[in-house]
Amino acid sequence: MRGCVIHGQGDLRVAELPVPEPGPGQALIAVRYGGVCGSDLHYWRHGGVGDFRLREPMVLGHEVVGTVVEYGPGGAGPAPGTAVAVHPATPCGVCPECAAGRRNVCRDIRYLGSAARFPHVQGGFAGQVVVPSGQVRALPDGLELRRAALAEPLAVALHAVRRAGEVAGRRVLVTGAGPIGCLVVAAAKAAGAAHVTVSDLLPEALEYGRIAGAGSAVRADDPDDRGWPDEVDVAVEASGVATGLDACLRRVRRGGVVVQLGMLPAGHSPFAGNLVVSREIELRGAFRFDGEFDDALALLAGERAFDGLISAVVPVGEAESAFALASDRSRSCKVLLDFAASS
Repeated sequence: MRGCVIHGQGDLRVAELPVPEPGPGQALIAVRYGGVCGSDLHYWRHGGVGDFRLREPMVLGHEVVGTVVEYGPGGAGPAPGTAVAVHPATPCGVCPECAAGRRNVCRDIRYLGSAARFPHVQGGFAGQVVVPSGQVRALPDGLELRRAALAEPLAVALHAVRRAGEVAGRRVLVTGAGPIGCLVVAAAKAAGAAHVTVSDLLPEALEYGRIAGAGSAVRADDPDDRGWPDEVDVAVEASGVATGLDACLRRVRRGGVVVQLGMLPAGHSPFAGNLVVSREIELRGAFRFDGEFDDALALLAGERAFDGLISAVVPVGEAESAFALASDRSRSCKVLLDFAASS
C-alpha cells in the first residue's frame, strides 16, 4: 500500500508501506480520504510545527475517513465494511488533565501524525491504518465519506467556540479565513452567533469565509474596510500570526473573550498585553478537541453547505501537488487526498 511519509523539510515521499495488522483492541481501517491540514503543511515546508520538530521519518495525516476492514483480538466497533471516521487522539486516561475531563490537553497524549513525542506517532495518510477500536466512529445517516473528512478540523473549530463561552446572540470576529478559520465561522453560526466577521489578506479566502456563513468579510490589512465592526463580544484568532491576535485584542469589547486557536511561530510572539489588563479581556487558548468530534459528525450530516469548503480531491500518488495546492490559499481551502487505489 502507498503512504505519505515526511523525511524532513521539503522532503515528502509517496512510499510503499507494509500493510499493518490490528493488535489487541485495535481496528484496521481502509482509508479513503485524508484532509491535508496546516500542521501537515508545516512539517513539509518547515520540518516541524511550532515547537514540535521532526526527528525521524513520519507518516503524515490525522484527518482520515474510510471503512472498517477487521478488528484485532478484543477489538469491537462498527461492523466490517462500515463507513467510519477516525478520532485521531489517544489520551492516557490517568494524568491530572484527563482526570479533570480535559483530555485534549493530556500530558501523555498520542495523536496521529504528530512529532510531539519520540518515537513519533505515525499518521493516517496510508492505504490502511491501525487505530484503537474506541476511536472509530460510524458515520451518521446521510453523511458520505468525502464530507466526513472535515470532521477533525470542524471538531477543532467547535472546541474553540466552546472555549469562548456563550456566543448565542453575540458578535464574533474570526481572524484568518483558512480551512480552520472558515470552520470556526460555521461553528459560531451553528452556536447561534448573531453576526460573524471574518478577516484575511486574500479575497479568495474571504469568499470561502462567506460560504461558511460570515456576515462580513474584511481585508485584514485595511483598517478602513467598512465591514469591520466597531467592537465584538468574542474574537477567535485562527491565522496563527501575531497581527491576528493584535486585531482580536483591539476589536473585542471591554470584558470580552479572545480565543487563541492558531498555532503561533515557535519562540516569543509580541502582543498588546496592556489591553488585556486595562480592558479585562479574557485571553484563552484552544487546543485540539475531545468529545466535539462526535458533534462535528452530527453537524456535517445535516449541512451540505460544508461541501463548498472542499476545493480539491487529489489522488495520493500526486501528494506533493496536493500539498502545493493546499499551501496556495489563493486557489484552495480544504484539499483531500484520495487513497482509493492505494491499498
